[in-house]
Parts: sequence; C-alpha cells; structure tokens
Amino acid sequence: MFAFASLVTVGSFYPPVSLNLATLIASLIGCIVGTLVPDMDQASNRLWDLFPGGDYTGRFLKKLFLGHRSLSHSLLGIYLFYVFLNFILPKIFNSDFIDYRILLFSIMTGFISHLVADGFTTEGLPLLFPLKTKFGCPPVSALRIKTGTWMEKFIIFPGIILYLFLFAFYRQSQIILLLRSVSPHSL
Repeated sequence: MFAFASLVTVGSFYPPVSLNLATLIASLIGCIVGTLVPDMDQASNRLWDLFPGGDYTGRFLKKLFLGHRSLSHSLLGIYLFYVFLNFILPKIFNSDFIDYRILLFSIMTGFISHLVADGFTTEGLPLLFPLKTKFGCPPVSALRIKTGTWMEKFIIFPGIILYLFLFAFYRQSQIILLLRSVSPHSL
C-alpha cells in the first residue's frame, strides 16, 4: 500500500512526458514487484512462489543476500539493483510497447518505498552495509513500529488509504491530466 501511495505521489509531481497503457500496467506491476524484492533475502518471500521450485531456490539464493535486512536493505543494494535493472530491462522489453525507463522508475519507487517503510520499524536498516550500524526513524528504536502489530493494521494502513483519498482529491486535476495522456494505441 505504501509503495502504491509513493508511486502515485511521485508520478503526480513528476509525470512522464508520454505514457501508454502497456507501460502504465507494467509500471503498476513493477512497483509491486519492486516492493517485494528487498525481502527476497527470505525463502518465504512471495516472489519465490512465482518460480518453479521457488522455495528451494529461495533457500539457496537467500545466501547471496547475506541474511535478512543486510545487502538488499542498504544503499549498496539500491545501487546494485538499479544497475542490474538498467542493464536487463532494455533487453527484456520492446521499447515500442513499454518504456523501460518509466518501468525502471516504478520498480525503484517500490523498492525504495519498502526500505523507507522498514526504516520506521524497530529493526531499522543497515544503510551503510557492510557496516552493522542500523538506521531508523525516529532514531530511538523503542519509538518505532513493530511489524504486524495493531499500530500497523489499525493506524498505518488506514492512514495510507486516507492519504491516497486526500491526495487524489487535492491533486485530481494533475491525476486526470496524467490519465488522459495515457495512449491505448500500444496494445
């Protein structure tokens, strides 16, 4: 939910020059995938379920991430993931149908929004990995949110939904312009 709110917010303030329907759909899916990628360091991540033998592959490849909330939750991880996507996306997607730069932006928005949200949790983030120091907001971990608690379910999630409604209300003219600019001709 936080990743979608981030994508809507950033896309509203920095709308793409041109956007077709295929790119829009790929970008929405990309944002969801991007938000799940940092937790691929756990064999139980939902993305592993998309691959044949994903549970086994996840258990094996999670060692590449060097443990939960390590490389994939750091500035180095952000950079490496960006370089990887910037290399692979133009090779996978036909630029006549999907603008890989918009897709890259959407995936990275999902990825980074995941890290921002994790920064508000008690565990914090090892942004300077391989250094063990963890950062979070607020700096005192006792004041941060514990994942899966009532605070997350009954205050954070409803707060994000309320934010999306208020944002859509106050930015509706920009959102309508963006949606009107979407060209269905690419499908």
